[in-house]
Amino acid sequence: MLESLGRINNRLIRSLTAAATIFSVTTLTAALVIGVTNSKDKSAYSFGIYSSLLGAGCGAVFGLIYTSKPNEKKSISRGNQQTSFSELLDNDTWKDWRNFVIFHKEKESEEITSFYLKPEDNDLIPNFRPGQFLTIKLDIPGQDKPVIRTYSLSDYSENCEYYRLSIKREPAPKDLDVPPGIASNFMHDSIHEGSIIAAKPPTGKFVLDVQKSIPVVLISNGVGITPMISMAKACTRLNPNRPIWFIHGARDGRYHAFVDEVMKVSQQNPNFNVHYRYSRPTPEDQGKYHSVGYVDAALIQQLVGQKAEYFLCGSPGFMESIITGLKELGVPSSQVFFESFSKPLKLSSEQKELNLTANSGVTAAEILFATSGKTLNWKQGDGTILEFAEANGMNPPFSCRAGICGTCMCKISAGTVDYIEEATADIDHDSVLICISQPGSSQIVLDI
Repeated sequence: MLESLGRINNRLIRSLTAAATIFSVTTLTAALVIGVTNSKDKSAYSFGIYSSLLGAGCGAVFGLIYTSKPNEKKSISRGNQQTSFSELLDNDTWKDWRNFVIFHKEKESEEITSFYLKPEDNDLIPNFRPGQFLTIKLDIPGQDKPVIRTYSLSDYSENCEYYRLSIKREPAPKDLDVPPGIASNFMHDSIHEGSIIAAKPPTGKFVLDVQKSIPVVLISNGVGITPMISMAKACTRLNPNRPIWFIHGARDGRYHAFVDEVMKVSQQNPNFNVHYRYSRPTPEDQGKYHSVGYVDAALIQQLVGQKAEYFLCGSPGFMESIITGLKELGVPSSQVFFESFSKPLKLSSEQKELNLTANSGVTAAEILFATSGKTLNWKQGDGTILEFAEANGMNPPFSCRAGICGTCMCKISAGTVDYIEEATADIDHDSVLICISQPGSSQIVLDI
């Protein structure tokens, strides 16, 4: 009973369950006692009633305060894979925003700082697949609405008790009159140990299947190293016989994060191969890197030289170069995986219009925004539903604007939509991603 009770994450439901269970047991016990003694005294029946009520009350209190030990590892065998109990938690217990406390903050390099998060309610959290990301919501002074961002989870453990986000401080772009990254700078400057931020459950399709045997090559530059650490740790712990190449590019030692952490992984796994390439090493970096220049397909071919799966994360130019180079080497696209929170293909406005027109013959539509109580007329040229909503004074949540993170997903009660681009995020039944869609029918109803 205790094991089943400990699996109930909601305290109220756990309390009611315990109360109902003990009420049933005490009622049955009292009935048996009265039946065996054949007592017809009213006091016996009163005793039975009060015993049942007392048992229910004690059960409710016990269920309210009982939790399974947080450090107790509970696992269920799933084939040859041991899955931690926290990974099997019913996601219905947490689908929307949940408050997390920053219990540790650590500078990893000149640009990157790690933030360790634990749930404010101290309840269990689900594990994640290596490579997934966390969506967070920040209330930043001066912003008229919460700022939502997605960051890769940069750590991994079988018994998940916290999440770690490692965030690069984004400076203002060179030669552009654009402010520095609002969210990243706020995290670095204003979020400290004890701060509380809201987050949604881990998600994302850029994940490593650790049970495969084919060699895996993890390729990154800059802050792209974050999901690669998660993948490397997961594979080392769950499938240490799988060959891994960890190839990372950095400017120099000051901008190279997690050097010691990756070294510990390599010491634990004889099948873990590391190569660091610095583009502008300093004299102080002597012995910290293996080659000079930029990571490219030629280096990867030289190091790996066999059939493998390739996972990429880094700046857009870096990934485009590697993807092109791997293709020229004859690597099938089915063996190359990557994720970017910017649009992979930059479409001109003319190309967008061609795509939109090709999807359907709808050039005008009536959109009912049910939550906002607005009915507006959309026409060809008004952009995506997200852009149209923003232009009309609404502020739907969003982050990537590329169909990757799923933050903008909302319910659609009537009508259909057409997608400008293929969605990467998982889309719930009767829901749509408004950041990459337009009306696909003359009337649609959205929960916005």
